Amino acid sequence: MDYIEVVTTVETREDAERIARILLEKHLAACVQIVGPITSMFRWQGEVERADEYRCQIKCRSDRFDRIERVIAEIHPYEVPEVVAHPLPTCSSDYEKWLQEELQD
Repeated sequence: MDYIEVVTTVETREDAERIARILLEKHLAACVQIVGPITSMFRWQGEVERADEYRCQIKCRSDRFDRIERVIAEIHPYEVPEVVAHPLPTCSSDYEKWLQEELQD
């Protein structure tokens, strides 16, 4: 099974916790770590912007990315939310076993 970490950022801790709770309740994620506040700088509509944000690091199976992306798009407050995924090429055997158990269909 291929595992990934999906990342998205939001403006408030409440939004981050809402995303985490929904993904966990739908069994799309095994774990969501919320980090922040962090400082993000980016270009938006021709301007350089700065924002304090919270980062959600979502541990899941790669075959669930499309569903996770749809859920995030439905509830995310941003017009264009960041939804990117990084592979988890290796992890400890105990952690992988836990992921398998938590992400069973």
